[in-house]
Amino acid sequence: MTSYEELFENNKKWIQKKTGTDADFFKELAGNQNPDYLYIGCSDSRVTAEEMMGLGPGEAFVHRNIANLVNNVDLNVMSVINYAIKNLGVKHIIVCGHYNCGGVKAALQPKDMGILNPWLRGIRDVYRLHQAELNAITDEHKRYDRLVELNVYEQCVNVIKTAVLQLAYMRSGYPIVHGWVFDIRSGRIVDLNIDFENILKNIKDIYNLTGEQ
Repeated sequence: MTSYEELFENNKKWIQKKTGTDADFFKELAGNQNPDYLYIGCSDSRVTAEEMMGLGPGEAFVHRNIANLVNNVDLNVMSVINYAIKNLGVKHIIVCGHYNCGGVKAALQPKDMGILNPWLRGIRDVYRLHQAELNAITDEHKRYDRLVELNVYEQCVNVIKTAVLQLAYMRSGYPIVHGWVFDIRSGRIVDLNIDFENILKNIKDIYNLTGEQ
């Protein structure tokens, strides 16, 4: 276990390592950020966004919460999406869940979770939407994994429902939304290959916020 005091020693070593190979590293880092990616992931301490993608500081704008939810009344995630698209001009939005997710597992339990109830309801709603498919999976672990995947899919749809995404895509063809699952058992990123353009097309009858017919 790393002690609190060691965190500062690690920071000094990190600074020395960065400046040892690039004397202007922090000068450049202090300039404006211009990431191509917005990453929306889970707060789980075992999942490190930039490290698993091989990205460095400044290359990804990151938002994390329990079970990587995109709730339209959550001003935090909505503000992040808005800023990433309008101010940073990101090209790709990645919603990334992970197998063995504690938030998804908690949502599967039929009991009162206190303050977590309204948050976990978003995942329970995903189960309700896909109940027939999930109930048909007899293996509990496989059902759990599938709910993780379906939760990512539905959160991608929630991103696509936003006006800021629709308007930006109509103007420039970006950003594009992707759904991933991090396999915490192997370290592999699984691309769910969601059909972004088809989802955008199919939701237009109800969720078209561009003003275009």
